[in-house]
Amino acid sequence: MEILILGIATLVGLYMAANIGSNDLANAMGTSVGSGALTLNKAVVLSVIANAAGAVLAGGYVTNTISKGLIDPSLFASSPNDLMIGMFASLLSAGIWVNVATYLALPVSTTHSIVGAVVGFGILSVGAGAITWGKVISIATSWIVSPVAGAIIGGLMY
Repeated sequence: MEILILGIATLVGLYMAANIGSNDLANAMGTSVGSGALTLNKAVVLSVIANAAGAVLAGGYVTNTISKGLIDPSLFASSPNDLMIGMFASLLSAGIWVNVATYLALPVSTTHSIVGAVVGFGILSVGAGAITWGKVISIATSWIVSPVAGAIIGGLMY
């Protein structure tokens, strides 16, 4: 049974990774392809390399935040299957949402999607008090600060 669960979770993880790649490739490489600096094929290859490097070098920090920073896993000590199913559902629901939004050409953040899914699962399973709201606020603050900082830095560089 564990092998089946691992296999399904791996497939769902790959599904989410593919959606992240398809969504974020356009964000990261759109200007390079649009300006003619890179062909679409070169942009895809460069993006695969950069995304893989980012996942290997810094992915652990993000994984820890999502898996342990938003809700306390110890709250599921008596029912670890609930945590597993909830995280699985969060990953699948975020993947489906990112897939649909990308298909419809809607601007969507993969980070917003997975954070929202995990927080939603946490609230429904163990209550709003189980959410580490300070971490959620910190993440949400970065969603506001990042575009502003990018605009300022981009303007200064221009």
